[in-house]
Amino acid sequence: MRHLLAFALVCTPAFAGSADYERALQLYQHTDYHASLNLLLPAHEKTVAELVLIGQDYFMMGDAKRATEFFQQAVTAEPGNSVYHHWLARAYGRRAETGNPFTALNYASKARQGFEKAVELDPKNSEAVNDLFEFYLEAPGFIGGGMEKATKDADQIAEMNEAEGNYARARIEEKHKNYHRAEQHLRRAMELAPRQVGRVIDLAKFLAKQGRFEESERTFVAAEKLAPDAPKVMYARAAVYIETGRNIETARTLLEKYIASPLTPDDPSREDAQKLLHQASGG
Repeated sequence: MRHLLAFALVCTPAFAGSADYERALQLYQHTDYHASLNLLLPAHEKTVAELVLIGQDYFMMGDAKRATEFFQQAVTAEPGNSVYHHWLARAYGRRAETGNPFTALNYASKARQGFEKAVELDPKNSEAVNDLFEFYLEAPGFIGGGMEKATKDADQIAEMNEAEGNYARARIEEKHKNYHRAEQHLRRAMELAPRQVGRVIDLAKFLAKQGRFEESERTFVAAEKLAPDAPKVMYARAAVYIETGRNIETARTLLEKYIASPLTPDDPSREDAQKLLHQASGG
């Protein structure tokens, strides 16, 4: 799946509530998940919004099991809420990715069902549609994946957001090893969303995977000019360097700067950055 940490949707209904909730939400948005939990957990009676935020805190802390418990409570309370089904599906997806082979298939199936339910409830929930696309693209057919489903989903994505639709089609072409067509779609996505640095990062990463390192480097420079000191650019560039075994010292410097930067739930976690830093140090 596309990095599960690139799609943080915070549900904040106007009636969500208390000063503690609002403060907990602010802490969450600043990635202080432990402090957010400390405000929310002591309450004996929790609103649905609080249940969801607790689940988000646990999810971002890497505790998908506890996250599942709270998202399930929210879904039970409001079964018609697309966002809640989406978060529950994400938690099951994470458990499928990190669990043992005996439970992974069951959790993956539950993730698919949850993504599909979220999209059924709200076909314009773009985050859910995108995650369902990634599931169809990456999962084997015996648990509900498949290229035909992914292609249909890409068409739905394109109807909502043409740039994102081109990214989805690039992913499909890359799967088919049609690298020239994949690159065309990535460049078209950049043209359609010229101020979105993520589109530039997508192309830079693709070029590096193709061994076109000089072009990738120039594209990362363009990303930095578009969004100076953006943490996501630092992280992506460092990750590419480590994956391709190049510029390891620069990668370490970028990761150290990233870890010290103010992050949001949309950014890769500091824990992920620490793992990359450990890898760059030969760990």
